[in-house]
Amino acid sequence: MNKKSNMKNNSKIVIWTFFGTIFAMYVLIAFLFSVSEIHTRDYYYEDDNGYRSDTFSIITTPENKALESTIKKYADDKNLKLTITYADNLEIVDKLNSGEKFDAIWASNSIWLDMLDSSVKTSNLKSTSITPIVFGIKKSKARELNLIGKDVKMEDLLNLIKSDKLSFSMANPIMTNSGASAYFNIISTLAGNPEVLKREHLEDKTLQDKLKSFFGGLKRTAGDEDFLEQSFLNGDYDAAISYESSIISINKELEKKGKETLYLIYPVDGVSICDSPLVFMNNGDEGKKENFLEFQAYILSKEGQDVLASLGRRTWYGGVTNNADKKIFNPEWGIDTTKYISSVKYPSKEMIREALLLYQDLLRKPIHVVFCLDYSGSMNGERIQMLLEAMDYIFSEKALTSMIQFSSRDKIDIVPFNGGTREVWSTNNGKQTNDILHKIKNFKVGGGTDLYYAIEKGFTILENESDEYNVSIIAMTDGEINIGKFSSLSRKYNSLKNKIPVYSIVFGDADEDQLDEIALLTNGKVFDGKKDLVKAFKLVRGYN
Repeated sequence: MNKKSNMKNNSKIVIWTFFGTIFAMYVLIAFLFSVSEIHTRDYYYEDDNGYRSDTFSIITTPENKALESTIKKYADDKNLKLTITYADNLEIVDKLNSGEKFDAIWASNSIWLDMLDSSVKTSNLKSTSITPIVFGIKKSKARELNLIGKDVKMEDLLNLIKSDKLSFSMANPIMTNSGASAYFNIISTLAGNPEVLKREHLEDKTLQDKLKSFFGGLKRTAGDEDFLEQSFLNGDYDAAISYESSIISINKELEKKGKETLYLIYPVDGVSICDSPLVFMNNGDEGKKENFLEFQAYILSKEGQDVLASLGRRTWYGGVTNNADKKIFNPEWGIDTTKYISSVKYPSKEMIREALLLYQDLLRKPIHVVFCLDYSGSMNGERIQMLLEAMDYIFSEKALTSMIQFSSRDKIDIVPFNGGTREVWSTNNGKQTNDILHKIKNFKVGGGTDLYYAIEKGFTILENESDEYNVSIIAMTDGEINIGKFSSLSRKYNSLKNKIPVYSIVFGDADEDQLDEIALLTNGKVFDGKKDLVKAFKLVRGYN
């Protein structure tokens, strides 16, 4: 073998040795990394409810999403593993009463903590800010109605609503804190501010008639405050009832768009005050309590309070100060932070539940809803079964447990769709649904997906409905719309005198881009029902 061949072979040996070493190092690193991962997972303690001992967990309400970056920065600075779960107040109560565990509870209002079972142990409750529930009315409308700079009572607003001079949008009292707090405020003031709200007040026919008239002015409802803001900004409404901080947020956006802002009205006979309590959930871990107290101290520190104030939340004692930032608490919007706000008293735990049931069954404005149900070929098997079980829940007494039941004053239409059906099943009594439920369960699956036609049919059904009803369309689908055109749907929608929102629930392989397009057109929303169709429908019910 010559010298050149030896050099060539030696070079091959060096190269293979080099790559062999790299490969061995890679295997070793991968092994060590996997061992580390396994060790980390083994280190975690997780109980039957998914509670992890190594992580500080907070459950809070959606309005605190605005604080997420602040909370995460705090956790990073403290090298604290943190999880945040968002849920509406009633859902928080249900989760905790059913045994779910967290380390900190940050609710919108202390009234919801009073609804926790005695088995849920809490301590160290402190209010982090206060936020009144107010009326925000377009300033030109408020001036027209002679409300600027005047003492206004709830009865004055009721009379304006009864005479068709004022309408409003509001978050749903069953699903949201702002809606529920506003509702209790309206009940209390129209009942004459009793020392304690009793069943006899709720059963009083005169009060019930006043409340029906008041909610007859409700033009748009929403299942969360963020969507209420967006629907208000995208729609054409005279007024909204919500958090003072939410109306401030709406006004900031209106100013950016060069649009007319809202003037805030604080009824002098009382407003609801939300105290945003932050409380420790005692699961027997003293280390977690130390973490909680440090976090609570930060939120109550000047730095934390400044963040809250920047979001339009009152962080001063009693909510009164001469030093509020007037760019946020703008006097031109009717905000006077130097003036004491008279607060109403909240009902007891038992009366809260009775009042909410009364609202759902008797007081809320009746609805006329069209369900567009997917019976296309892709629905065969498990998916159609999911749909049928969901509809069975919706139209049975089971809905009472979630307070999403229909009332006898509600109208319901069912538009089944595939590639060719043109049927409609109807009832003018939301409690008499056996006939339509029978038809829902016995309709055959097959064909394409013509959702556009079904929604257009819904528009036709609802477009001439009277103002006595809130109208909406709920589409439940699993697939891509492969028949019809969006342009046709758009033309139909734009021809409507009264705009009708479309809420879609997706499951299976639904094309969410198509549904998002429909939601954007109609000022509606898309909900994910892929894991739990019934839960998705519960959310939708907050919007109609």
